Amino acid sequence: MSSEEEDFGRHLGFEEAPAHFESATQIARVTTEQWALGWMFCPNCGARRFSQFPNNSRVADFRCETCREEFELKSTKSRFGRKVVDGAYGAMRDRLAARNNPNFLLLKYDVARSSATDLMVIPKHFFTPEVVEERKPLAPAARRAGWIGCNIVLERIPEAGRIFLLKDRVAIPKLDVRAQWDRTLFLRRTSLEARGWLMEVMRAVEDVGQGRFSLDDVYASEDRLQRTYPDNRNVRPKIRQQLQVLRDQGFIEFLGRGRYSLTRVS
Repeated sequence: MSSEEEDFGRHLGFEEAPAHFESATQIARVTTEQWALGWMFCPNCGARRFSQFPNNSRVADFRCETCREEFELKSTKSRFGRKVVDGAYGAMRDRLAARNNPNFLLLKYDVARSSATDLMVIPKHFFTPEVVEERKPLAPAARRAGWIGCNIVLERIPEAGRIFLLKDRVAIPKLDVRAQWDRTLFLRRTSLEARGWLMEVMRAVEDVGQGRFSLDDVYASEDRLQRTYPDNRNVRPKIRQQLQVLRDQGFIEFLGRGRYSLTRVS
């Protein structure tokens, strides 16, 4: 393990927020952002050189100055749940196809210790319309009446798109993080529509729960896929097509006679 990785694993505590911040929400935002800026490494290039965007930027929170990848940070004192509350629904939908759509960082922290416990990154190529859920408009009596926010539905993102840098206070080796990151970069070369199908079939493969699986195992998710894409009347052929794409991209390996295996991350 490199000295940088050792630093990342050892320095989990947050610095004190400036005195003019009084609310718990403000303090959490400032301290978690400063910790991530100071100790996190970029999962795309491995560098630890970030700059911060202005507060309330509609683009992102910070950017890697080496590879220019952008990141949005969300922090929580609770466990990672099914959904994460994000910003305006319209803005998020507009960002999906943008080149500067940021990657999503989710940081869990311990309030009593004022320290990080878990840090997960979701690469931007895992954001599709199916992952972004529209919330109800704010009530007429609210300060921003009619404003519509959104949720990021984590359970719709395959495990391959939820990459831990820190888990249960233990730093994940940089080489492992980058190998997981590189494994799915092929999704960036696909359209949003094609990406959605690939992600759903990835989930179907992961739902089998085994390294080796059959075509029939993946067909078990047919009903879910039909509900997700009600206008598609050829779900099984579509599943086979997506498995072929995942095979061609090295995500899975075809073993013959309708049998496959997940490719190991090296």
